[in-house]
Amino acid sequence: MTAFHQLTATSLGGELISMADYAGKLVVVVNTASHCGFTPQYAGLEALYKKYAAQGLVVLGFPCNQFGKQEPGGADDIAQTCHINYGVSFPMFGKVEVNGNATHPVFRYLKDALPGVLGGRIKWNFTKFLIGRDGKPLKRFAPFTPPEKMEAAIRAALES
Repeated sequence: MTAFHQLTATSLGGELISMADYAGKLVVVVNTASHCGFTPQYAGLEALYKKYAAQGLVVLGFPCNQFGKQEPGGADDIAQTCHINYGVSFPMFGKVEVNGNATHPVFRYLKDALPGVLGGRIKWNFTKFLIGRDGKPLKRFAPFTPPEKMEAAIRAALES
């Protein structure tokens, strides 16, 4: 089992979820926010999820309030934005920190594996990580990269 599959996170509903549940799936991990200029990316992420779920893709959303306080609400507010405003059906997790001493282990692992432009930091909301079926991080996408621009990398990973 890879290091990614040994991690856990708490769902938006409060349930502890093991990343091992996603072993054998291609995973996109994204830090989200409900009041961000990139929030409409929820629609693109949902479209990718629906298009490729049957082939083994799963998107995991992790709300974060560290950038401009753009995720101020609780679980109910987050769920409303995701589900009602954007039709999100992929798994959403409880609010996390992605930088600093309280960085969630999922993001600590991903930032170490794929450092990005700012080294070991997340630049902003909607930074996306593509993780292979084997749990190994494959690619990091900047916040300004729309989900549609990830599709070629997703297709290639699904075919490998």
